[in-house]
Amino acid sequence: MSKQNVPTEFNPLNIAILTISDSRDESNDTSGQALIDGLLGAGHQLAEKLIVPDNVYIIRREVSRWIAEDSVQVIITSGGTGLTGRDGTPEAVVPLFDRTIEGFGELFRWLSYEEVGTSTIASRAIAGVANGTFVFCLPGSTNACKTGWSKIIEPQLDARIRPCNLTDLLPRLRES
Repeated sequence: MSKQNVPTEFNPLNIAILTISDSRDESNDTSGQALIDGLLGAGHQLAEKLIVPDNVYIIRREVSRWIAEDSVQVIITSGGTGLTGRDGTPEAVVPLFDRTIEGFGELFRWLSYEEVGTSTIASRAIAGVANGTFVFCLPGSTNACKTGWSKIIEPQLDARIRPCNLTDLLPRLRES
């Protein structure tokens, strides 16, 4: 049996959720709730959940805080990835990355094309690694969060998915 076929046990991760919005609060944050439902349903643990305004410096502060905490292994943001107004999530987060996960944004837009057509070009969904922590930045729509979670992030955070997954990299990322 090759190493790729060896079954692995599920390894629950601590995931922090950051909703970025000038208009949402806990009563109407359906995107943040969809991400929480997804991660808990998959067997992961919610490290913390916050809602912050579309402000580059506030976003950067909260993501930096989580990146510095050893207990947070994954951060998922929702909102602020568009082209208009105060959308500044990429500008807030990219400077924190040690490495960018280029394929995430490409795959997200490809999958989104099935749902929203060419409107997907306005999405600046991104992902990267910072201080051994995976950071995924999704658009703010609930459907975008569900797509990003179920079709990309969830499978990549499951050690049983083969031939490879991001959780296999966590120990080595945290050593460097």
